[in-house]
Amino acid sequence: MTVSYTLKVANSRFGGFSKLLFRWKGSIYKLLYKEFIVFMVLYAVLSLVYRRLLTEEQKRLYTKVAQYCNRSTDLIPMSFVLGFYVTLIVNRWWAQYTSIPLPDQLMCVISSNVHGKDERGRILRRTLIRYANLSAVLILRSISTRVLKRFPTMDHMVEAGFMTQDERKNFESLHSDFNKYWIPCVWFTNLAAQARREGRIRDDVALRLLMDELNLYRAKCSMLFHYDWISIPLVYTQVVTIAVYSFFAFCLIGRQFLEPLEPGQEGDLDMYVPLSTLLQFFFYAGWLKVAEQIINPFGEDDDDFETNKLIDRNLQVSLLSVDDMYQNLPPAVKDKYWNESTAQPPYTMATASETLKPSFLGSTFDMCMCEDAEQSQMVEASPSVPCIQTPLLSRFFAAASPAISIKNFSRGSRAHSHVWRPQTDSGFPSPYPKRSEDPELVARIKEEETEDEASRASEPTTPGSHLGHTRLPEASETQRKELLLIQVKAPSSESIGADGPEAWEP
Repeated sequence: MTVSYTLKVANSRFGGFSKLLFRWKGSIYKLLYKEFIVFMVLYAVLSLVYRRLLTEEQKRLYTKVAQYCNRSTDLIPMSFVLGFYVTLIVNRWWAQYTSIPLPDQLMCVISSNVHGKDERGRILRRTLIRYANLSAVLILRSISTRVLKRFPTMDHMVEAGFMTQDERKNFESLHSDFNKYWIPCVWFTNLAAQARREGRIRDDVALRLLMDELNLYRAKCSMLFHYDWISIPLVYTQVVTIAVYSFFAFCLIGRQFLEPLEPGQEGDLDMYVPLSTLLQFFFYAGWLKVAEQIINPFGEDDDDFETNKLIDRNLQVSLLSVDDMYQNLPPAVKDKYWNESTAQPPYTMATASETLKPSFLGSTFDMCMCEDAEQSQMVEASPSVPCIQTPLLSRFFAAASPAISIKNFSRGSRAHSHVWRPQTDSGFPSPYPKRSEDPELVARIKEEETEDEASRASEPTTPGSHLGHTRLPEASETQRKELLLIQVKAPSSESIGADGPEAWEP
């Protein structure tokens, strides 16, 4: 039976967890006391042999062996191996519980979509939900020792009312080498199709909804079967077990009291009961026993799943839902808050203090904004403002190539995309030192750039400008978008022939 202590830890108080240490059922003491006694007995036997039976020469040899064993315990990664293994086991344990099929969704769909208050309608609804419960019992009977002890044979299934004699004959007449938990699901689908033909299920949408819920229910049954079939790899369990057992085998020898090898040498404190070693055994061995207990939660341990209780609950609730509660509705009336705009349920005296707490409206709801009016003023983004390069892009552009400079990027409206001038002020030498520039072109470009700078300086700032920049003329804006950012002079055929191959060598 599952040990539940949720109510005991509902509120955090002094010594809250400490009170749980005195419980026996489902405790670590009940799980570990046999191994703990064996370890203490073996430790005591080795201690008596060392103190009473060994000679001085044998004690010296035993001391060297014990020191070696004590050093070897540091080489075994106990925390890592055990921690990862137990985490995997706990995740698998919870995933198996969430895979247990519950008929709650399916029974609601059956109750709302399979119609008829007559006997035929009742038979259809009860049979459909009984087939679903039968499939769950068959899969739980295959993986749970508790359920198998409750229903050891198919006769017990018939006697419990999960299947009839005719259904049992049909079930046993179908020969298969594999588990046949899926057969009741197929019966369900055929019976649902028959109910659709009879008009008990009004339309195909309702039938599709019923089939979808059944498929989810069957998928959980299949997942339980596969969890039982595919275990955690055996080698992993063996590695963890060998690591724990070898660690404490070294501890049995290496944690003994040892006399000094040299006369006059100060020895360790002689503690007849090794408290630190016993606590270490309690933690590590207890960790391993926890994994051993929950690796298969369908057994008969204290914290294993109560599968028989789940079967009883599922059958009772599902039959009640599809039969007694079918079209059995309380009258629909006006609720208590019909004429109130805001519904406020009452509080008792024990919970009245909760009404004094304000409702949570968001983490920034009480944030104090800046009192400066200029900081809260709305500003429209201006399309004429040039994009500011980020430092990362600036570094890439600055170090891309010696032939590329930031000053070569077009900023004005009269930039020439067909001319490139070697930059002497950017820190990069000209890649083509033997080439000559056209003096007329260079002078014209400098003149146009000077005119652009003068026109931008004389133009007044508009109110819609952003961050103090001036608005560019429309004509220059259009031209600026059409120009290339990197201006490189394309060599002509004449210049190539005149310069020769050696002129293009960097």
